[in-house]
Amino acid sequence: MNERQRVTSRLRRLLAPLTSRLVITAVSLVLVVSLLIATVATIALRETLLDRLDRDVRDMARGVAGTSPGVRFNLAPNSVFAEFPENGRARGTLGDFDPDEVETLTTADLGALREVRVDARAHDVELPDHGTYRVIAQAVFNTSTGQTVVVVTGHSTGEVEKTIGSLIFWEALLTLLGVLAAAGVGYVVVRRQLSPLREVAATAHAVAGLPMSSGEVSVTERVPERLTDEDTEVGQVGAALNSLLDHVEISLAERHRSEQQVRQFVADASHELRTPLTTIRGYTELAQQRPEAVPMALGKVEEESLRMTTLVEDLLLLARLDQGRPLARESVDLTRLLLEAIDDARVVAPSHTWRLELPADTDADSDAAEVIVTGDDQRLHQVISNLLTNERRHTPAGTTVTVRVRPDGFDVHDDGPGFPPDLVPRAFERFTRADEARQRDGGAGLGLALVHAIVTAHGGAVKLTSVPGDTTIAVRLPAG
Repeated sequence: MNERQRVTSRLRRLLAPLTSRLVITAVSLVLVVSLLIATVATIALRETLLDRLDRDVRDMARGVAGTSPGVRFNLAPNSVFAEFPENGRARGTLGDFDPDEVETLTTADLGALREVRVDARAHDVELPDHGTYRVIAQAVFNTSTGQTVVVVTGHSTGEVEKTIGSLIFWEALLTLLGVLAAAGVGYVVVRRQLSPLREVAATAHAVAGLPMSSGEVSVTERVPERLTDEDTEVGQVGAALNSLLDHVEISLAERHRSEQQVRQFVADASHELRTPLTTIRGYTELAQQRPEAVPMALGKVEEESLRMTTLVEDLLLLARLDQGRPLARESVDLTRLLLEAIDDARVVAPSHTWRLELPADTDADSDAAEVIVTGDDQRLHQVISNLLTNERRHTPAGTTVTVRVRPDGFDVHDDGPGFPPDLVPRAFERFTRADEARQRDGGAGLGLALVHAIVTAHGGAVKLTSVPGDTTIAVRLPAG
């Protein structure tokens, strides 16, 4: 890196902070305004002084016009007088503070004055030996000689230039002091005003330093409430950052919960598969040792194989639904599916009372009783079957199960003992069962999980409310 690149790099680092850019902007504005005011003031004062000088020059010219040419004229300090007769020698003098002391103009000075236009108007002329003068040239008739004499009179612009120069000096000095004061005060004020933003940045850096790759992460850092006033820009940033951190904390908690669910899912699946595999292995060894037990052993192996096949198929279906694989989209007569499922339940579980309630003013044989939804006929049948199987397995004999058909789905209600209160929030999770000791009751805890996954895949929703004597699972599906 050469010297130029190093200087450029240092300048970039110096101008990168917002504090530096704001201070430079403020100082630049102060400088521009100061220069503008100084320029306007200088021009205005110069014009005023020149107007006053022009009045003095005109007054002097009128005074000279009232005297006879050749008469000695008392000159004021820093004034000039010159005569240029038609025939004769030109002469001219400069006034001084002592009226008795005058200075005769040189030939070069007279030559410069001779060039002034005779129009009774003020002109600037540069005298080689004495500087700039504001003069008026006018023709005066000499009655004694009968000839016209060009008389040039005026005053020096030295006082005007001196005054303007002094003004510019003080303006430059005051502008410099103003810029320095603006830079110092601006730096202090800007740093103080931006200190809340630095606190917000510190909060963001603290959160960024947290390990979030895995495990349970608690994001407790927040921007202080005093820095979240949305009436200010910094407050808006602070409030937005707090909202973002809230979402991050919720997302991290959800991710951790999902990780725990996956671990629990793997453990539960392994447990459910290990039991039938152990049974199959045991009966296989029994058949090898005792040939007479082969038929009984094969029956048990087949039974456990079917159990394991059902479990694997349920897990595969859940995995496919999780991947968002599309289901069949066709018009399904939900009323027909419910009627068939209720008929099957009455045969399988005659100890329960099974009822089907159709929408008001309809009956099972009327076309108005049809509730058409869009979905997969086979999967919707599985939803109904799982719900009624749950009712059969987990409610005592004599329980009344009522299925209510609705225009947008159906409800399954029972008057049994209901779900344990701690089980209701997680009833639709996988491998969730009321028997925490994992006593076998003919199910693996996937029935309601499949119901929830299939209904959700159809764009519907399922909800559970349960108290002793009043349990309802409401299934809502998109209309056909």
